[in-house]
Amino acid sequence: MSVRIDRDRCIGCRKCVEVCPGNLLICKNSKAEIRDVRDCWGCTACVKICPRDAIHFYLAADLGGSGGKLFARDSQDTLTWILKLPNGIEKQIVVDKNQSNQY
Repeated sequence: MSVRIDRDRCIGCRKCVEVCPGNLLICKNSKAEIRDVRDCWGCTACVKICPRDAIHFYLAADLGGSGGKLFARDSQDTLTWILKLPNGIEKQIVVDKNQSNQY
């Protein structure tokens, strides 16, 4: 599993740089970059905070297959995880933020 950044979608807001607990993201030429993807913990903090869906979490074969990617869309009350599988299938998981800590 690894994080990948779509530089075409990145707007250079630096939110991902600020939220990364491993200090692994930097802003270079007004775009986010990861220092070394091998050091990524897979916490998905950057994926959740990105307002442009520019950061994807690429999944291992057992979690969606080669090329499957996961990203999140945040709203006031929900966090929607979107899984795009290599075969074009898209699945969504909607988490109610008000109920998310009940499990």
